[in-house]
Amino acid sequence: MPYYFQTLEEMERSPVPIACHATDYAPGSSTGTHRHPFHHQLIYAVHGVMLVASDGGQWIVPPTRGIWMPAGTEHQVRHIGEVRMRSLFVRPHAAPGLAEQAQVVGISPLLRELIRAAMQIDIPYASDSRDGRLMRLLLDELRALPVLPMHLPSPADPRLQRICGHIQRKPEDQATLADWARYFEVDPKTLQRLFLRDTGMGFARWRQQARLLLALERLAQGQKVIDVALALGYDSPGAFATMFKRQFGQTPSGFFR
Repeated sequence: MPYYFQTLEEMERSPVPIACHATDYAPGSSTGTHRHPFHHQLIYAVHGVMLVASDGGQWIVPPTRGIWMPAGTEHQVRHIGEVRMRSLFVRPHAAPGLAEQAQVVGISPLLRELIRAAMQIDIPYASDSRDGRLMRLLLDELRALPVLPMHLPSPADPRLQRICGHIQRKPEDQATLADWARYFEVDPKTLQRLFLRDTGMGFARWRQQARLLLALERLAQGQKVIDVALALGYDSPGAFATMFKRQFGQTPSGFFR
């Protein structure tokens, strides 16, 4: 039988350049805030949806997608529904040049099958063996991960934090940037400039991204498209579906299929 790491601490002590770890989580559970100081991590759920948070913002990770978490990055994973997680842990020296920021990535059919095969590999493995060559191919595939638009950056400015917090609590609110500018008694251009500085996107795009990620979370919980669309402030399910497909390349009903 293949040898599996019983704990993450055991995995952290392993000298192998890349290893796999399987963990299943109950609905609504959380990993708590933690980091892996000596390994990059590719977090991949073969089933279920993950909400990932760090100082850099928030990500939603649907099934068949993954999130790349560089070594030393503090993060927390919350699980929507039952989650079957399969993680790759990579020593930074084993694959120089990999991404240095957290990001949601696509998981190709080849990478999915490689991860499945890697779960059957006995640890430690010889670098010049079939198992070692399979693990090196995994490293090659990690260099070709497509980045997906699932990130919601967190602003540093306290005024923007209040705006963003309100949008996430009440996504249906149609208050404009001008409305918020009057509330804070500043020029709308000032708030827009702060949004671009802190998040890399303007107010309207940040709100759209927040709504779409909330939509993914609610759809993953089994809510109907029409209910999600209206709850998030869209005029109709059609308008919501158009925006969703423009962002993710698929309709809401087809995204989780």
